[in-house]
Amino acid sequence: MNGPEEPVRVVVVDDEPMVCAHLRTILDSSGDITVVGEAHDGAAGVEAVVRHRPDVVLMDLRMPEVDGITAIERIAQLAAPPYVVVLTTFDADHYVLRALDAGASGFLLKSTPPRELIGLVRVAAGGHTVMSRTATSSLLTAGGRRREERDRRTALLAELTEREREVLACVARGMSNAEIAAALFVGEATVKGHVSRVLAKTQCANRTQAGLLAYEAGLTG
Repeated sequence: MNGPEEPVRVVVVDDEPMVCAHLRTILDSSGDITVVGEAHDGAAGVEAVVRHRPDVVLMDLRMPEVDGITAIERIAQLAAPPYVVVLTTFDADHYVLRALDAGASGFLLKSTPPRELIGLVRVAAGGHTVMSRTATSSLLTAGGRRREERDRRTALLAELTEREREVLACVARGMSNAEIAAALFVGEATVKGHVSRVLAKTQCANRTQAGLLAYEAGLTG
């Protein structure tokens, strides 16, 4: 993993070489992000992660042979796995939800503008939630998540305290623990405790799943 003065290391996994080349050009132009590896199927993507030890993986989902979801599951089993951000399109909603369940840290559209993409990769490298607002809206309106599962998880929000709901809304906006602490005038350790309790009470595996739940429940305003 990179040190404080080193560039963010990225592996791009997509079965379209032109997509990989496009992303490499954008990210390498940032000055503080470098693409250290590319792969064109899930199995090669896992190998690239093991070989290059990136901070962030940009992962396509629908690929031949080993798909992105299987690759995410395998990466999650590695020691100190990198953050995996799903590259999605509007017609891949069901796959994105499965990827989040598999351990993806977030998702963004392949059509994300270059400057925004660079910023989101930096955010992901810091361990924070990355959720494209446009893609989130698409996921929620498409009905990709089974209604009964959505209703079950939403009902769990009743167990949250008012402060925990505030923290969850901040998580859904992609705020870091430090940013949440500043916004709510509490210590960062206190925020970490709130986030841990929110994940436990809502039965979410990570911040991204919790953030999506907050969107579903309308907590983000």
